[in-house]
Amino acid sequence: MPRAGLTPERVVEAAAELADEIGLDQVTVSAVARGFGVKDASLYAHVRGLSDLRSRLATASAAAFADRINTALAGRSGHEALAAFAQAYRTFAVHHPGRYAATQLALPAETLEASPGHRRLVELTYALFLGYDLAEPDRTDAVRLLRSTLHGFAALEAAGGFGAPRDLDASWARMIEALHALLTRWPPAPPSATLSP
Repeated sequence: MPRAGLTPERVVEAAAELADEIGLDQVTVSAVARGFGVKDASLYAHVRGLSDLRSRLATASAAAFADRINTALAGRSGHEALAAFAQAYRTFAVHHPGRYAATQLALPAETLEASPGHRRLVELTYALFLGYDLAEPDRTDAVRLLRSTLHGFAALEAAGGFGAPRDLDASWARMIEALHALLTRWPPAPPSATLSP
């Protein structure tokens, strides 16, 4: 019988808060149950186990992440959209490290397809590039460059991995300028290598 006051949404939100506090890898059904002051069995009426909890956390976190990105992009294009997108990404990743880590989980294809948040993240990322004159496959290459750059910076910042005295915000601003310059003048694809007979 479900414990009064517990819902799947409350359980997932508690897991999200715990993930931000102690790290996604440390989140277990037992840890979440302890936070509610209940036994593990009380949560199994709301989640089927750790895998289900992590999947629900991933989809909820992707929805929250997409909301931040969507708000940042509203009414913006080109360089302004890039800067707003990047700042929303960095803020979410650094201030919600557990939730952000959940958005990076490898999920089954059917779970991803049923997740509005994951779908919106992809759509919003590609929409950002409407302000740049990039056709496929360059657009996908540019999306991968952007994600890798923002993810790397945010991960290093969250881990305290930048030791130089240079101000982080100053480096960030220059990085966005460099990305904008590259996206505006994307290099042509090199000619395909031909094999000698």
